[in-house]
Amino acid sequence: MRDDLPVWRSLMFVPVTAEKFVRTGADKGADAIILDLEDAVAPSQKDLARTLIADAIPQVNRNGADVVVRVNRPWRMLVRDIEAAVIPGVAALMLTKVDSPEHIAAVAEIVDELEAERGLPAGKIKFIVLVETAAGFFRIEQIARCHRRIVGLSLGSEDFAADVGMQSDPEGLFYPKQHTIFAARAAGILPMGFVGSIADFRDQEAFRAIVRRSRRLGFLCASAVHPLQVQVLNEEFAPSEAEVDRAEKMIAAYDEAYAKGLGAVQFEGAMIDVPVVNRARSVVSRANALRARKA
Repeated sequence: MRDDLPVWRSLMFVPVTAEKFVRTGADKGADAIILDLEDAVAPSQKDLARTLIADAIPQVNRNGADVVVRVNRPWRMLVRDIEAAVIPGVAALMLTKVDSPEHIAAVAEIVDELEAERGLPAGKIKFIVLVETAAGFFRIEQIARCHRRIVGLSLGSEDFAADVGMQSDPEGLFYPKQHTIFAARAAGILPMGFVGSIADFRDQEAFRAIVRRSRRLGFLCASAVHPLQVQVLNEEFAPSEAEVDRAEKMIAAYDEAYAKGLGAVQFEGAMIDVPVVNRARSVVSRANALRARKA
């Protein structure tokens, strides 16, 4: 994976028009706050929402969270959203209903111009891509690798399920979600999400099981629509102390054997080889990155 990716476990949606949630969002522990201009904002409030971004940023990032802005899809609204969101303090745009690499290229051209006009470093604003239609899904591999600004890829469960006429249950979402992981990994970016719906936050244990399974499948982080989900995401998308300890011991055993010129290495009664050790190195690397973020 690329070495310039953000270190995220949880990203929490906050409607930028909801003053209470903007005021308290920083205290929920999310690694990133998504200031939402899309689904959580009524059509009559869209113009107002754009004017609130700048004042919301210092409130939601006061504890170190990255700030993401989710923008709308219809092009006339999207351009106005980008004009309002490409400002200091915004780390990324969450692009909705992306259906082609050309969509990304057009948005990137606008962002290039705005960064230059406003004195922002070139390439500062990153993209999180949401694929939410069948048409977009069949181009997901090309979309994932089409631009350097893209740092994360997710399949929007509810919109995608509605577009293809199915229920947003794990059985139907397993294949498209797994394919999303493969597309993100092949592009070297973050596979974001989980196999299930984001909508039901009430059953915490069921949600935890979904996230735990999704991490085993290869997801690295996900969005939350409610603060109750944030703690679960933070815990399940981070390696435990036991995992890190075991990984470090495995790496040490392998490196010691390798230094002695041994071709076969045993660890805890099983043979280990390069792919197994590389997974262990990924666990340690992830833990170190999360420690550095916290510090």
